[in-house]
Amino acid sequence: MKKTVIAVIMLAIIAIIAYSLGLFSPSQSAAEEAEAAEMAAAEKLNPTGPTFNADSAYAFIAAQCAFGPRSMNTKSHDECGEWIAKKFESYGCKITNQRAELRGYDGTMLRSRNIIASYKPEATTRVLLCAHWDTRPWADNDPDSTNWRKPIDGANDGASGVGVMLEIARLLQQNKDLAIGVDFVCLDAEDWGTPKWSNQADSEDTWALGAQYFATNLPAGYEARYGILLDMVGGRGSKFYREGMSMAFAPDIVKKVWRAARAAGFGSYFPKTDGGMITDDHVPLNQKANIPTIDIIPYYPDCVQSSFGPTWHTINDNLQNIDRNTLKAVGQTVIQVLFTEK
Repeated sequence: MKKTVIAVIMLAIIAIIAYSLGLFSPSQSAAEEAEAAEMAAAEKLNPTGPTFNADSAYAFIAAQCAFGPRSMNTKSHDECGEWIAKKFESYGCKITNQRAELRGYDGTMLRSRNIIASYKPEATTRVLLCAHWDTRPWADNDPDSTNWRKPIDGANDGASGVGVMLEIARLLQQNKDLAIGVDFVCLDAEDWGTPKWSNQADSEDTWALGAQYFATNLPAGYEARYGILLDMVGGRGSKFYREGMSMAFAPDIVKKVWRAARAAGFGSYFPKTDGGMITDDHVPLNQKANIPTIDIIPYYPDCVQSSFGPTWHTINDNLQNIDRNTLKAVGQTVIQVLFTEK
């Protein structure tokens, strides 16, 4: 999943040069003033919405993992897709399936299924929540090269985002106060990108295949106020920095979500610091569907193995490395966002 374009080093170099040329004033900058105003705005917000149950979200993750790795064209993938759709339907959502044959990096035709679960489908004001539900077919970032061709459990990388969305759907069925509609979109074929061991050059368009299809085949007349992508939102030690493509396409939505995190009491999980620029499902949603969409995705600046964390694309992406506190921080933040919409 995902390529990272590290922008932090370049930004630091630019900042040093600018400071040496006297372009930065020692007085409070406009950015600092905006930051102070943002903090003040967040402090005026009160926690709102139902209480997110991290144990319930964890159980949804465990249920997905019980099917086994959900890589494309496998029985476990197809069975889990049925379970996901029925679970959303049991919480009162209208289910729409997008099925397509998509071509993988090596020419393999992938039986893809985007699952669209709509809460209050009659509502004209809508917010899009999305996560991919397939898993990486190869643990090609594992420290042990003998594991590179093994599939991963994908507890964090895939199941966590769907688990958070299912818990939100469960809460929405119980609490009828939300004034807007929500579309929970489970995107498929995200993680079939070119493996490290392949002789082929990696290409960005081999990733996020389901999101590319969704973005160019929106349901007739579909519009969303904005979108939030949940990707790897359950890992231990996760912090969610402001992702670069999100800041480029939808900075106001980043501000909205990070403000909500502070209002909900989870600002420490959402530092107001920039991370890398990620090729992920939100990119085609912005570029092709014109839905301003941000990515809530972890960034580990000091992790040698990967800036996505030590379990990314390894056989250790399992339930033992899922943290309920992280799930709670993300889930309650999204609840805060939804219940402050008018």
